Amino acid sequence: MLTHTTTRVLEPGDLGAALAVLESEPVANAFVTARVQAAGLDPWRLGGEMWGWYTEGRLRSLCYAGANLVPICATPDAVRAFADRARRTGRRCSSIVGPAEPTAHLWRLLEPSWGPARDVRPSQPLMVTEQPAPGIEPDPLVRRIRKDEMDVIMPACVAMFTEEVGVSPMAGDGGLLYQARVAELVAAGRSFARVEDGQVIFKAEIGAATPQACQIQGVWVAPEHRGRGLSETGMAAVLRYALADVAPVVSLYVNDYNTPARAAYRRVGFREVGTFMSVLF
Repeated sequence: MLTHTTTRVLEPGDLGAALAVLESEPVANAFVTARVQAAGLDPWRLGGEMWGWYTEGRLRSLCYAGANLVPICATPDAVRAFADRARRTGRRCSSIVGPAEPTAHLWRLLEPSWGPARDVRPSQPLMVTEQPAPGIEPDPLVRRIRKDEMDVIMPACVAMFTEEVGVSPMAGDGGLLYQARVAELVAAGRSFARVEDGQVIFKAEIGAATPQACQIQGVWVAPEHRGRGLSETGMAAVLRYALADVAPVVSLYVNDYNTPARAAYRRVGFREVGTFMSVLF
């Protein structure tokens, strides 16, 4: 039996204990929970390792180490242990993201060896809703994107990603991984858009989904159509789909400096319940 504290890479047999930790905070952990529910803990299927931190033989905290480094229910002692392991393995991720307090702690410990970051976003409000606000009519033209419309949705996805992250998702591997992710969401019926004359005017995806909660991502309005309220009516439409077909709680997180988006999400029915942080490399 494990005693005191220890950190190790979790194995498929640890799935039940890992899910118990993840599901203790279903909204904040939706992204990683969805991946684990779909792929288990085998690193090849999961797309990364899941590190577990134990105290007195009980799994208390997790850290997903894949394309993102994500501390999960991480205590200060767990963060220090995860930072030690991350320094030993070296940086393999493109970002660190998670609840603001443990993510900031993790970055303080890793910055001397991993820094400088390309961008640090220390305050990203986490917003949730269980029902749409009255008074905002869902855009009837927002619909699910079909599998044969990849050529329609991809330019908008690339534009959104480049605008939000600051680099193109087509760099490196020519966009193969990004295109595969977009295709996965389209195939799952979780990519939504308003399309006019073959052009995407508004789009958003339900990027992570569990039975307890789902997370909207990639919200984007074509620049020439901004200021018309399309983000509100479009989000109301996506929210209606999400609550009816996916999960009883819908979440998203947004940069704190994006005051128009925060106001639009509040008008649709979202409220702020916490704060995320992202470190981009």
